[in-house]
Amino acid sequence: MPVVVVANPKGGVGKSTIATNIAGYYASRGHSVMLGDADRQQSSRLWLRLRPPAARPITSWEVGEGRIAKPPKGTTHVVLDTPAGLHGKTLEDTLRMADKVVVPLQPSIFDIYATRAFLDELALLRKTGKMQVGIVGMRVDARTIAADKLQEFVASLGLPVLGFLRPTQNYVHLAARGLTLYDLAPSKVEKDLEQWQPVCNWLDA
Repeated sequence: MPVVVVANPKGGVGKSTIATNIAGYYASRGHSVMLGDADRQQSSRLWLRLRPPAARPITSWEVGEGRIAKPPKGTTHVVLDTPAGLHGKTLEDTLRMADKVVVPLQPSIFDIYATRAFLDELALLRKTGKMQVGIVGMRVDARTIAADKLQEFVASLGLPVLGFLRPTQNYVHLAARGLTLYDLAPSKVEKDLEQWQPVCNWLDA
């Protein structure tokens, strides 16, 4: 059972956007998906309450604050949205169960350096265990200098950049309805689905 953890110690980088859309992708593939929310803001849990009954089911995984439980039996795929400032034993417990860690990262110098120590730690853990780590550039045009700088920085850590997600209101509008890109007709969000494809390929590998 793959467990995907979405993590970044900095707040406001798009963790819940990534987590909900990964859960939506897995659900669109017919998997039994649980979405856990260890963040105090409980953005993912709120999103689940907004999700329409007709949408593909995604179950809420009750995760207590400061305590990460094992996923319930019968679940085939787990996605965990984590809080800003994740550290210490909670971080260790979370990463111990993770098969893959997705780190959303905005290409500003402030975001990069605020996340540096965390990425160094992930790079070290990746070398000593089975866990895979991938970076997703958030709210960025892949053709810009900012994207090049982000790619250069992450490459120095030996971590892959899975893709870049453009700044679009699609994510805002979908989140307000408890939906993901994978709940719409592909023609309506074609450009965004193209950007997600390398991320999905990595998740499925």
